[in-house]
Amino acid sequence: MSENGTSRRGFLKTAIASGAAVGAWSHLSLAAEGETPAAGGAAPAPTVPRRKLGATGQEIPILLMGCAQKFDEKYDKVLHRAFKDGVDYLDTALVYEDGQSHKTIAPFIKQIGDRKKLWITSKGPGEADPDKAKAYEKELDTCLSQLQTDYLDLYFMHAVDDPARLGPEFIKMGERMRKSGKVRYFGLSCHGKQEVEVMNAAAAAGGIDAIMFRYHFARYGDLALNKAIDACVKAGIGLIAMKTQDSVPKDQEAVVKFESKDFNLAQAKLKAVWADGRLAAAVSHMDNTTKLAENVAAARSPVQLSMNDFQQLQRLAAARAHYACQGCAQICEARVAGETKIADTLRFLMYHESYGETEKARRLFAALPGPARRLDGIDFAAAAQACPQGIDIAARMRRAHDLLA
Repeated sequence: MSENGTSRRGFLKTAIASGAAVGAWSHLSLAAEGETPAAGGAAPAPTVPRRKLGATGQEIPILLMGCAQKFDEKYDKVLHRAFKDGVDYLDTALVYEDGQSHKTIAPFIKQIGDRKKLWITSKGPGEADPDKAKAYEKELDTCLSQLQTDYLDLYFMHAVDDPARLGPEFIKMGERMRKSGKVRYFGLSCHGKQEVEVMNAAAAAGGIDAIMFRYHFARYGDLALNKAIDACVKAGIGLIAMKTQDSVPKDQEAVVKFESKDFNLAQAKLKAVWADGRLAAAVSHMDNTTKLAENVAAARSPVQLSMNDFQQLQRLAAARAHYACQGCAQICEARVAGETKIADTLRFLMYHESYGETEKARRLFAALPGPARRLDGIDFAAAAQACPQGIDIAARMRRAHDLLA
């Protein structure tokens, strides 16, 4: 592992500057797993390939079903088709669709008829009790009740943005959960603010089986993140990528005009994540059979991204930099007066611009307290100056208000 990890770090240092390096890294990752490129696009594997999830030794599909959606309780064709294709890992959470995700997955579990054929992950926000450890345990019971199952394969502390959440009381809590038989494995998800610090804390703490974190084609050159990934791998923590499509407005994607003889843009973004052999899998929001079919085809395909494909993704990464909020609210929001929520607002704008989820974006924006939505009289100049992405925060906030208010 250390030898491969060192090699990958070497490639990562030049990834942004050299498409060839990224392409070579892609080949390295596949070779490490015993996969070899096929000339002319050989026949795909019958099901989605699987990788080991860290030190658990458990194999999961490289493509996971993101369940932040409400399913058809009678017979959901997306869930059943995914299961048939080998996507048997469901990633849900207590807060997804206000609990409707859990409740509409429950009938599907019964329809499969064998709980052991499914890998089910859920997450609790830790808000059910002032004592956070007790809150997670209460929420776990709620998850099990809503899903109508006796256990979860993996339970995450949801959206952890404070390294203190990796203190001894939480590690002991995870141990209690495993010993109770209610969960097989325990971990956390993180995707904003102190993501790197949280991952490093998890690697040092021990007792964490898996982490789901934000990773996509535009983060290859993030040195601090890559060091955190290496630390987690060394600690035996299984890694799962989320938000793999990145928050790229459709008009910015159109500027780059991605063209590949093998993959569409969404597929290429997934292939770029899978090229990193340190990760076990990528979760994807697949709310129709077309998206599912495209993602499954990409997962099954032995064809790798070409150097030209990677170079186009790098151009897209550069083009989207001034629009893509990375969720580091502690940087920008500390530089404006009042309680305006910049990161949340720009995340909701992303739901509209990148995913076409306008109704969801407006609902979430409306749910923010009045002071958090305040725009008039707020000077965003210092916040924009401090933004690592160079985002014109004032302009983006105005756009969010125009579209979502």
